[in-house]
This record gives sequence, structure tokens and C-alpha cells, in this order.
Amino acid sequence: MRADDRAGTTLHDVSVVSWIIVGCCLVLAVWALVLAVRNTSVTFNQLIGAGVIEVALIAQMIVAGVSLGGGHELGDPVTFWGYLITALVMMPVAAVVAFAERSRWSSVVLAVAGAVLIVMQIRVNQVWMTS
Repeated sequence: MRADDRAGTTLHDVSVVSWIIVGCCLVLAVWALVLAVRNTSVTFNQLIGAGVIEVALIAQMIVAGVSLGGGHELGDPVTFWGYLITALVMMPVAAVVAFAERSRWSSVVLAVAGAVLIVMQIRVNQVWMTS
């Protein structure tokens, strides 16, 4: 029995959460991009969507921590945790900037944040799976 199995998590749990986050970020980025093209600022519903992504990022960190506590080893833990912490900080900062701006550029900020988080989650998944 692998250490990950004893901890109640598997190697793929972080990957599943990662791909859920990618899907949510894709929806948010496209939604924000559509509003930017329409010259519209960010809506409150989009900020709620950003909050949902933030909760998913926290869940991902918890799942990763449980799995690591159960014996999973990372080849590059600094890179892995660096991506997770940066992602956790980035969405609230983007949401604050988007809320403060109140122009089409607020939608652009949220779209870019969503796109960057997609790339970061793909890297998180790569680092997790190669260890």
C-alpha cells in the first residue's frame, strides 16, 4: 500500500482539483473577455466566481498538504508551493484591482488573471505528477 493511499488521498487528487480550477478559470477568463470586448466593467457575479476559484485553491492546498503528510514526495517543493501561494494571492489582488477600476480594464484584469492561473495550474499539475 502506498503512503498516499494510507493518507486517504491518491496521487491524482491534486490533479483533479487542478483541472477543476483550470475549468473555472477558463469560464471566468472568457466571461471577463466578453465583457471587455463589450466595454463593460466587472460584475459582482464575476467577483463571486473569483471567490469560488479562491476556495478551490485553498482546497487544493489542503489536499496537497494531506497527501504530502501521507508520504508523497515532491521533486521540487519550492516551485510547487511557490505556484500555489502565488495563485492564492493573485486572484484576490486581481479582484480588488478590478473592483476599484470600474471600467472595461477591470474586465481585462480579471481575464488576464484567469489566463495566468490556467498556466500556473498546468505547471502545478506537471510538478506534482513528475515527483
